[in-house]
Amino acid sequence: MLRIGLTGGIGSGKSIVAKIFETFGIPVYYADDAAKKLMNTDAGLKASIMEHFGEAAYENGELNRKYLASVVFSNKEKLELLNSLTHPVTIRDAGEWMQKQNAPYIIKEAALLFESGAEAHLDKVIGVYAPQELRVKRVMKRDGISAEEVMKRISRQMDEEKKMKKCAHVIINNEQELVIPQVLNLHRLFTAGQ
Repeated sequence: MLRIGLTGGIGSGKSIVAKIFETFGIPVYYADDAAKKLMNTDAGLKASIMEHFGEAAYENGELNRKYLASVVFSNKEKLELLNSLTHPVTIRDAGEWMQKQNAPYIIKEAALLFESGAEAHLDKVIGVYAPQELRVKRVMKRDGISAEEVMKRISRQMDEEKKMKKCAHVIINNEQELVIPQVLNLHRLFTAGQ
């Protein structure tokens, strides 16, 4: 079974592409969703987060996402610390999930695939590319935040051009190219074991 990574910058359309793969019957592991869940369910991770970010990181036993976001998105070192705590737990969880799958290939969707080192556990990586201006517009609309806030988040991610150069395949999601045929071509390739 091929283990395929799917990555791209914020607002590139990774989740849309992942959903298309799912319509072809391919199992998808959503790393960001899994990390959010693990921050609430993994006792060791919860303890580490409280140790480094204080009791305020949890409210009534649940992750206080608003508080944590206010801390990490304004401090690069704090964000790196949080990532260093969550990435190993999420990578382990993804590995356990992969062991349970029975498909010609699986997809692991993650924004920080290269940044976390998760690509070392995968056979190939697909990048989803969209121009920065379009990504900013999408995230502003999706999250109801300012362009400045989106740019702050983009600045915390790997340069998009560098990220795409590390990928074996790139899907263009610029609202001009059709995405479904690009995904279908890759589906055929991966189903054939390539």
